[in-house]
Amino acid sequence: MWAFLCQTSVRKVNDRTNYDLQSHPRRWLILAILTLSLVMVVASVSSLNLAIPSIQKALDASASELVWINAAYALVFAALLLPGGAIGDRFGRRGALQIGLIIFIIGALLGATSSDPFQLIFFRASMGVGAALVMPATLSIISVIFPVEERSKAIAIWSGFAGAGAAIGIIAAGLLLEKFWWGSIFFINVPTAGIALLLVAFFVPTSRDSHINPLDLPGSFLSALGLTSLVYGLIQGPEFGWTDPVVIWAFIVSIVVLVGWVFVELNRKYPMLDPRLFKIRRFGMGSFAILIPFAVMFGFFFGLAQYLQYVQMHSPLGAAVRSLPFALTMLIAAPRGPAVSRLIGEKGCLSLGLLFAASGCFVLAFLEATSSYLQIALSLVLTALGMAITFPTATAAIINCLPTDKAGVASAVNDTTREVGAAVGIAFLGSLLSAGYRNSLGDSFASMPADVNEIAKNSVGAALQVAEQFSVESGQVLAQEAKAAFTNGFSLSMSVGAGMLLVASIIVFFRYPNTEKNHSAN
Repeated sequence: MWAFLCQTSVRKVNDRTNYDLQSHPRRWLILAILTLSLVMVVASVSSLNLAIPSIQKALDASASELVWINAAYALVFAALLLPGGAIGDRFGRRGALQIGLIIFIIGALLGATSSDPFQLIFFRASMGVGAALVMPATLSIISVIFPVEERSKAIAIWSGFAGAGAAIGIIAAGLLLEKFWWGSIFFINVPTAGIALLLVAFFVPTSRDSHINPLDLPGSFLSALGLTSLVYGLIQGPEFGWTDPVVIWAFIVSIVVLVGWVFVELNRKYPMLDPRLFKIRRFGMGSFAILIPFAVMFGFFFGLAQYLQYVQMHSPLGAAVRSLPFALTMLIAAPRGPAVSRLIGEKGCLSLGLLFAASGCFVLAFLEATSSYLQIALSLVLTALGMAITFPTATAAIINCLPTDKAGVASAVNDTTREVGAAVGIAFLGSLLSAGYRNSLGDSFASMPADVNEIAKNSVGAALQVAEQFSVESGQVLAQEAKAAFTNGFSLSMSVGAGMLLVASIIVFFRYPNTEKNHSAN
């Protein structure tokens, strides 16, 4: 069925070779359509952050279940991006985009009607399947419809919306949650994806690899299994303990499978992704320069959305509005990324961007329960500015290292680093936040019955619900201790995030090749 649908799309009248599509007369309109699909996919990761308090109350989800509800989408998304890009290259990128949007609509509709945490985790994962077909198709189509002289600008706009999509998702969720139930953040994707589907059918041309090679099924399976096992270990590590046999085995399986994937890909005639590509330092370091900031960014929003609602007691809309500086800074600064890159070089641009982002996270390392909004706004602007400088340059480096025929795979590598980063960020920094919260809470609820104490340690939302059951004076004391404990956990996760970005900046500065030398080599 898949092959039939995609090959039918390829046979449409507007089917052309990649080279005929360059300088497409409607390329800027097509960019807008593809950007709509992109923002929907990225926003679906972050919008859930704002709905976590509502979901926790409605579905009685534990802290671990909340992490899984959030991470399931990013995990499946990341695990299937490489196969998704390869399928688009093989059968047609427009067809992959259309099928992905249909799967996304079905998953969103079912997710909105979930009645328990496990259902929601499953339907979030199914949305990740659709997203894995949508996102690489958007960037790979852009890379074949724009001429070389305009491609950097188009990629910068794409990157700006990819980064701003996280904040846009939070803002949209805030508006929806102000008037509707938590499932509205899923249901809104149904008409949005439907409109995108119609626009794609009418305006977006298709393209595919001119060399029809067989799909790499072993490589697809091993990459998905290895990434899934890795993220599972990161999520359950703080929950079970890093020395728990389940966690240790998850990391062992991940290492063995990913090493096996490298071996398989090196020995296949037509690999999904040739690992030797990462020997091209511009390609490898470009991927690294996206992976780390995306991990930190999604860990950042995972904690910030809860801090603004649980600790500072803002409504979902109030929390969303307070996230606006991030989106505005991304949208203003990202299109100027290529100009910064030309001025100080790709290496300088990436290192400087990562340094700015690190400074933004470092501001939150000193956060307190009573901190002013100015501290949060400064962090949002600095972090967004750094990522707006970094993302366009890193994305262009990855895309321009491969020929146009392999645009789907190049796009999938770029997208995979983003979504693996998002999954790892939510899993690792989110779990670190939860562990920091539990440790900081200590014996604050020890005088309660054992089951009540355990509920309070599950999440700050549960602790605040427990505090409401006591007298005003006692309840306020318990609530303040829970809020302080959560703030300590969030500050801890942001300290680690700032350190990750700082180390990444140093590594990129010393390892990224000089642009001029790299262009000569290419």
